[in-house]
Amino acid sequence: MFPILFGIGFGVLIFSNVLSYLLYYFPIHTKSIFVGLILGCIPTLIKDVNSKKSFKLHYIIYTLIALLIGFLSVYLEKTLCIANNIDSNFFYLMFCGFAMSIGIVVPGVSSTIILMLLGSYNIYLSSISNINLNVLIPMGIGILIGSLIFMKITKFLLNNFYAQTFFAIIGFTLGSILVILPNISFNIFGIISILCICLGFFISNTISNR
Repeated sequence: MFPILFGIGFGVLIFSNVLSYLLYYFPIHTKSIFVGLILGCIPTLIKDVNSKKSFKLHYIIYTLIALLIGFLSVYLEKTLCIANNIDSNFFYLMFCGFAMSIGIVVPGVSSTIILMLLGSYNIYLSSISNINLNVLIPMGIGILIGSLIFMKITKFLLNNFYAQTFFAIIGFTLGSILVILPNISFNIFGIISILCICLGFFISNTISNR
């Protein structure tokens, strides 16, 4: 666990400032790369589940249900009002960390998307950059509690409902794209955004197949 945790901590410290800069100055293109990265992992998920369990048509139902939950999540994110003083709300930050742990434990689910959905991603990046312990401590507590719980749940589901779980994960992955999908226009910037999606897909798919 130590080398993995060390790599996570080092990567977060290095890339938090980079991502903050990119999201501020190039939000559409950065989000387009995120979309590509998410799409790029889906073929690997499908290949993995088909290598262990033969495909059955009713598995699609799990994908559709998870995709519907993703649609509803986007709707709630647009309609619910997130308080401006989120960074001072200890229990909400702990909940964000708890939810973030799903993306850490469950394969194919992005913790970045979860934080964007909860409206706390920018606060998270800023707190990492400035070492804001008032935000990092409650989120860390939530991540620790959530990781222990979701590891048990995920292990149980994968041991007993392997194919169903993975097809549900694919649905959640597709649904999460709606949170960050940028408004792509058919001009030079739109073409660059599409190229960014393709670049993200290529990078993610290449890494996933190694």
